[in-house]
Order: sequence, then C-alpha cells, then structure tokens
Amino acid sequence: MSAGTAGATRFPVGVDAALRKAGWLPGRWDIKQAEEWADRLRGHLSPGGHRHEVFPAAVEVWAEFGGLRIPPVSGPGRQVAPAAVVVDPLRGLHLARTFGDLGRALETAVSPLGEEPGTGALLAIDPDGRVYAVDHTGDWYVGPDIDRALAALVGGERPVRLTMG
Repeated sequence: MSAGTAGATRFPVGVDAALRKAGWLPGRWDIKQAEEWADRLRGHLSPGGHRHEVFPAAVEVWAEFGGLRIPPVSGPGRQVAPAAVVVDPLRGLHLARTFGDLGRALETAVSPLGEEPGTGALLAIDPDGRVYAVDHTGDWYVGPDIDRALAALVGGERPVRLTMG
C-alpha cells in the first residue's frame, strides 16, 4: 500500500475524506439519476446538429458519483492547487460540439462528466473510463480512470496537456 492511503479505501486519505464530506460512501449507486441524465443528454440536439455520446462507463460513474460537490483537500496540493469537482454531466449539456471535437481529436467518444467550478473546466470521460478536462487554456488528460482522476483533481496533481501532432 502506498503512503497516504488508509486500510481498505480506494482513495488517498484526504481525497477519501473529501468524498465522504460530499456524501459519497462505498456502494453509493443512483442508477435512476444516471439514466435520467443519459436520456437528457441523448435527447439534446445542439443548434448545429451535434449530439452527445452516452456509454456505460459514463453512466456508471454518474451512478456512483453523480450530484456530488466534492471539496478540494485542505492545504496545498501535491503539484497545483487542489480543485473542487461537481459531478453533473448536465454542466456540459450545451457543449456537444466541444465534446465531439475532443472525441474526434482523441479518436474516441467522450461524454460530459462534470465541472471544476473554480476554473470553469469541464470534465469528460471516454468509453474506457479515461477522464479529460477542457478549459479556456486547452484540453487536458486528468487520469486513466475516475478514481485516479478524482484523486488528481481534488488532491492537486497537475493534469497533462493534450497536444495533437
């Protein structure tokens, strides 16, 4: 077990505490809310004719973490300031084209995940569970799965800038 993790938790101690403060507990699962979000996203058509992608990896993350307003860990982050995270895919409802463009650039589909309210960065997830952020400065890779992405964001780890070329 790595330093900074508690016995049987999935997350580093500070991140686990932040998640629990937000209302998350192991086994949390609100599939009804996740399916409502999926239906709303599937049904949305942008003025330019763009639609959102919805797939099982996104729905599963929404079911477990959806609706949570996760505070940043207290104190300095590991590399950057810790960020708060809101897991609500409807934060990206009107950005179907933006997420479609990101998916095409990555050669995969992406679905909205939520937002970092402090920076306005929108979060997305792909069918393999990888998490990305899109903000005014560019596109970012946050983590290979939701656990590591939440730990990185809430714990203050620097994301990796995506470059195409």
